[in-house]
Amino acid sequence: MGANFNLKTLTVALAALSAASIASAAGLDRSGQDITAFLQDGTYAETVYTYIDADVSGKDSSGNKIDDIAESYDFFRYGVKADINDTFSVGILYDEPFGAAADYTGKNDFIDAKGEGTNVEVRTESITGILGAKLGENKNFQVYGGPVAQRVQANVKLRGTAYSIANGYTTNISTDQEYGWMAGVAYSKPEIALQAALTYRSEIEHETEAAEIYPFAQRVGLSPSRVDTIEINTPKSVNFDFQTGINPTMLATAKVRWVPWSDFAITPSLYNETSQKLAGQPGIPVEGLDLVSYDKDQWQVELGLAKRLTPALAMTGTVGWDSGAGNPVTSLGPIEGYYSAGLGAKYNFTENWAISAGGKYLWFGDAEGQIPSKTVVSNFEDNDGFALGMKLSYQAK
Repeated sequence: MGANFNLKTLTVALAALSAASIASAAGLDRSGQDITAFLQDGTYAETVYTYIDADVSGKDSSGNKIDDIAESYDFFRYGVKADINDTFSVGILYDEPFGAAADYTGKNDFIDAKGEGTNVEVRTESITGILGAKLGENKNFQVYGGPVAQRVQANVKLRGTAYSIANGYTTNISTDQEYGWMAGVAYSKPEIALQAALTYRSEIEHETEAAEIYPFAQRVGLSPSRVDTIEINTPKSVNFDFQTGINPTMLATAKVRWVPWSDFAITPSLYNETSQKLAGQPGIPVEGLDLVSYDKDQWQVELGLAKRLTPALAMTGTVGWDSGAGNPVTSLGPIEGYYSAGLGAKYNFTENWAISAGGKYLWFGDAEGQIPSKTVVSNFEDNDGFALGMKLSYQAK
């Protein structure tokens, strides 16, 4: 018989670094839509605070310096899970899965004659309800799923000669709440601290109002302002979470995430219709242009080791990779993925309560920024960032 890695002995080593959520990933990915709070044993609750600061600077196609466009931001994540009995469990998770925050300043092709700069802000919030059922003679298998309520809101300003005829374009997309679903399956083998979970989240279709101002539109016979409906479909995703004991005090972890950003687009009607009037010109198809879109899907991988140093203290280290969503990529988020390294610690200050702190350093991939017509207008190199997080958790078995 091999060593028995009772999961309870490794509890303090679990997810020590998950306090620092994914930062500046491909597309608009932000939180990673983590569901591991629901996979904990017994009654479990957590509150997580994350702060992200990235340096994304470069040059425009005229050779002007572009100072850091990535605005620092922070957000919270919450999770609660409880067992109804030895078969059924329920949980509620809150996170901010997708977002963007970029602001151009200084003197470059993304600033207009009045000194106003290109700016984008996208925020989302999600609440997920989960019901799980454990199956099998030893309750090793679990199926779970439930509804997702999601809220989305966005504002975009395009300024400067980099955007050519779209200089001066503005859209404000009203807050909208819609619903989707998630489902997954998990397997656990407590004697070796093994746990694996595969989770699918559906696309969520939003229909809301976009208030647009587009000065050039009147030159092709359209009104320069419009309020119209817009459809924004936040993407589906697949997450794979894995852990296994290496010995009674050490745990190996792996996370894999896939998001099909190539299916995602933001297409306000006035912006699109104006571009249709110019169809046939370089980079403008008959169906017109999307304001934001991506060429490739995102793959993300993170590997980690957790070591219990004392009965109350554990340390975690991780390395990660994000593929990005294509290059060239939208000038509103000019990063081609990243590599990351992180450290974290978790301390149980009572039998049930613990505090975790973690940090990640990120090396961003060099990227060319393009406008919707696929014209490259900027270049971003040698950029980096960091994420810091703290988590307070409670667990009773």
